[in-house]
Amino acid sequence: MEFCLNRYKVTPPAAASTKMEDGTVLALLIRNFLKHLGEGFMLSLRDLLKESEAMGELKIITQPIDWDEEMGALNYMVAQRENAPILWFKNIKDAKYGSSAVFNLFSSAKDRIALSLGLPKGRSVTDLIQFAKENFGRKVPPRMVPADTAPVNEVIQEGSEIDITGFPAPKMWPRDGGRYLGTWDALVTRDLEDGHLNLGTYRQMIHGPRELFCYWSPGKDARLQSERYWAQNKPFPVAAVYGCDPVLLTVACVTLPKTESEYDYAGGLVNEPVDIFHSDLTGLDLPASAEIIVEGFMHPGKEGLEGPFGEFTGYYGRPEAKTPIIDVQRVRYRKNPILTCALMADYPANELGLLYAIVRSATVWNDLDKLGVPGIKGVYCFPAGAGGFAITAVSIEQRYPGHASQVATLVAQSPAGAYFSKLIIVVDDDVDPTDIHQVLWALSTRFSPADDIDILRNTWSTWLDPTKNPPEERPWGSKAILNACKEHKFIKVFSPRNRVRREVYDRLAARWKEFGLDGEAPRLSSYEDMNGAAPPKPPQKKAGTKK
Repeated sequence: MEFCLNRYKVTPPAAASTKMEDGTVLALLIRNFLKHLGEGFMLSLRDLLKESEAMGELKIITQPIDWDEEMGALNYMVAQRENAPILWFKNIKDAKYGSSAVFNLFSSAKDRIALSLGLPKGRSVTDLIQFAKENFGRKVPPRMVPADTAPVNEVIQEGSEIDITGFPAPKMWPRDGGRYLGTWDALVTRDLEDGHLNLGTYRQMIHGPRELFCYWSPGKDARLQSERYWAQNKPFPVAAVYGCDPVLLTVACVTLPKTESEYDYAGGLVNEPVDIFHSDLTGLDLPASAEIIVEGFMHPGKEGLEGPFGEFTGYYGRPEAKTPIIDVQRVRYRKNPILTCALMADYPANELGLLYAIVRSATVWNDLDKLGVPGIKGVYCFPAGAGGFAITAVSIEQRYPGHASQVATLVAQSPAGAYFSKLIIVVDDDVDPTDIHQVLWALSTRFSPADDIDILRNTWSTWLDPTKNPPEERPWGSKAILNACKEHKFIKVFSPRNRVRREVYDRLAARWKEFGLDGEAPRLSSYEDMNGAAPPKPPQKKAGTKK
């Protein structure tokens, strides 16, 4: 409540309480909130933790716990149910600097994702996708602030005083190659040619007190940028950021145009600039409100053996292999810094799942809009499909022959949807793509295996795909396109679906409470519209054909 009062500039009367039941304060809050309805705002990590605690979705754990497997294992156990709480560990073995760690920041919790976008709780997955879609096209440049005002610069270490092993970096899984400081991070880099800043999420395993591995898959932005520096025998300046504003984590984990900065998209998503400051060490512009920033350089040819790591697929990624190393030269952190950690696992314990599903769905949809494809009614990348990567459903209003196939092929190769996608399912507009049960129903009743599967080969994949062996084959994948729409050539005579008439639905929904039923009447994806017409006749066999 206190955060909301501050955000929406509500000053309660001196005699008024700030409790939710206080009608005066609540009225002021609602009045000011309505001005902002539909528009997000920047929320810091600490703000999100406060709001989550107020909602009863934060567990502060003060009992001793080990960074070696225990934090990851407890996260996995707690997150076996959807909407599991954030876990904030405050008594971690070997932790220094007053540091702590948070796990399960988003997981499958819609309300926490809404808060991170500056929205009120209670939004549906479809609402969140629509918000992200409508705002991802907007760009708001970051705002430069003096370095000495940045909270992350409360403590600065350089040279021999640096010891990144003092942060509570976890070893998540038994077969992990070591402790991973970077699992929920944003790596800041600068393009050598056009100078734009890139933010991406890459795993980082500790190699020593002042050395940090950084793994990236082929085709990822930072990897492409590093290769340009190293081709000229130049060190690659980088900054690994932990505990930044949640909206930065949101944009750092998705694929955006390779010539533009995620800072602009983060600001645009909530219509508020990201506060940054300039580093005189790396020349990078860094998030002012981050909890921890590790700065340094990656030198040509400096590598070591990294991994394996339990990845978003729910499997260990590539075997131990050579990986570039960051030479850490400066560490910045807030007093009592909080390390953000992301467990990669099968659903629903995969931290990336729902958040990534929402943002990737929105950006794929925007890609289709930019291509001028008509009739798109919804897009959803299922979080259970390897963290939102592997399975995408698209709902369309079929408008011409080949429309469904065109949409599926474009989704499979779109900038936002190409990486590691495996199944692209197209359904009609009477099917909600966010509802796996409706999608499976459409596959069962509108999809013909003999006619409605197409395969794309040698597509963009990842070293982390366990289905391709030997591992050297993994960067080259394949995709299946499944057309679960009514057959277009017979769409006018396709068997009609059982549906409720809208006037009957409205009449019964208005009496929902009268019937003693809990909650609100569920929304239906479509309604019967007979318009006095008789049901369509099935297609007739031609004369002389076998029955």
